[in-house]
Amino acid sequence: MKTIGIIDDDIHISNMLEEALRKAGYGVLRAYSGTEALYLLDRHHPDLVLLDLMLPGLSGEEVLPHVKGIPVIVLSAKTDIDDKVQVLLAGAADYITKPFHIQELLARITVQLRQSAPTASQIQQGDLRLDLLSREVIVADHPVHLTPTEYAILKILLQNAGQAISKSVLLERISLDTPDCTDHSLKQHVSNLRKKLRDAGGKDYIEAVWGIGFRFDAS
Repeated sequence: MKTIGIIDDDIHISNMLEEALRKAGYGVLRAYSGTEALYLLDRHHPDLVLLDLMLPGLSGEEVLPHVKGIPVIVLSAKTDIDDKVQVLLAGAADYITKPFHIQELLARITVQLRQSAPTASQIQQGDLRLDLLSREVIVADHPVHLTPTEYAILKILLQNAGQAISKSVLLERISLDTPDCTDHSLKQHVSNLRKKLRDAGGKDYIEAVWGIGFRFDAS
């Protein structure tokens, strides 16, 4: 469950926000001053922060630099364009002027959480790991050098671990990366791949499925 931090000294607005957020399935943390906000952020790591600017103690502008690695949506009655530009340049992800519609706020929260969600850069099955960014393959802590065609085949099989993938599907999907692979050469590429993985990990990772194609053993 995603958690939203509400930093606002207006009890009525904070109560309204908490009720709406909990109904939407979020957890909620609250702080009522800038000083309390720093205390909260020191002990918790919410997925997103709703920050008022006019806070007792430290202002929202003073709190903002202390919010690291968390998207911040500013909720403020300040309507001056200079105020908006200043906090956006200071690191706020979005700015909504009070009063606002809760449906719009929930939509903006969804967008920010979607944008800040980490994207998977690795595929791992057991002791085999494939890095989609570096194209590195590690088997039982040993790096394995693969040709572009072998890498493309392994990626498809890993993405569908435990499922038998037909030769025609493999050829179609890897053609974007390695158009030189043919039906005749596919068997040899898979054979070479199986041997490299077996030499590194001491077991067979890819099974031939008679009459269909190949499958990565996810067990």
